Amino acid sequence: MPAEVSRSTRPAELREWQEHKGPMLDTINGFEVIDCQRCGFSHILPIPTTEELERIYRQEYYTVEKPHYLERHREDLDWWNLVYERRYRLFEKLLPPHRRRILDVGSGPGFFLLYGQQRGWETLGIEPSAQAAAASRQMGLKIIEGFLDRSIFEQPATRSLLARFDVVHLQEVLEHIPDPIGMLELIYNHLLNPGGLLCVVVPNDYNPLQGILCKFLNYQPWWLAPPHHINYFCFDSVERCIRAAGFTPLHRQATFPMEIFLLMGENYVGNDPVGRRVHGMRKSLELNLAAAGAEELLSEFYSALASRGLGRECLVVAAR
Repeated sequence: MPAEVSRSTRPAELREWQEHKGPMLDTINGFEVIDCQRCGFSHILPIPTTEELERIYRQEYYTVEKPHYLERHREDLDWWNLVYERRYRLFEKLLPPHRRRILDVGSGPGFFLLYGQQRGWETLGIEPSAQAAAASRQMGLKIIEGFLDRSIFEQPATRSLLARFDVVHLQEVLEHIPDPIGMLELIYNHLLNPGGLLCVVVPNDYNPLQGILCKFLNYQPWWLAPPHHINYFCFDSVERCIRAAGFTPLHRQATFPMEIFLLMGENYVGNDPVGRRVHGMRKSLELNLAAAGAEELLSEFYSALASRGLGRECLVVAAR
């Protein structure tokens, strides 16, 4: 069933739930999306319970929600390795040569860690999905199966692995959890060395191009995906979270603005074949520029997009 989204043309109504309060942006499948004044970012109401999230991510995520994710990640590995190379190069530019210990929270199939290991980094992943954790271990990676919360430090088997790190990486994690600032504070206080780096990647939602598509081309807000996506960030709001946890943002960069394809008439929303085709076009752009030695040009392009709040995802690197 397609999501049923309601958008009012009247002034936004205020909504309150527990300690959360803010104007309502959308309603979808029994959830309301508010721009929360307390949190400093948009999120759904009600917020799912810990038990509901554990069921989703331990058992269902890679079998029900994203059944093709692992297979497609392997298919796209040449492109993903290009993405990973840019990221590790940035870490290595910002850190001294002897600091090469990284924790990937929500490590998924493990290819980001595998690339880092091959580059000479000491790696560890935390991953709630049993399927993804098993796939990572088959590649020889160290993985803690579970969630990053305070209980993980109380387990002798995992506590010994969780010494301080030089980089903590979270790709597409903060949108899934009920307390993003709490997780970032945990990382700041217990996991990162002084001067260490936090790298956060989140979807860039309610961005200007999405607004144009909804207002002028009658698109519904296709990026809404509760209960899997609880939170909806932009560059400014994710940086607010990062600062609230004590970090100092150093660098922001966008990923390719996939909404451009919609503006050109390539409607990939709910259409997987079109989605794969335009994703292939984005991959070709980046791979061809890399082959031409124009990586710096690509990086400058994505930094320029980030400065205008554009791009499908927000990447922010911050220091402890």
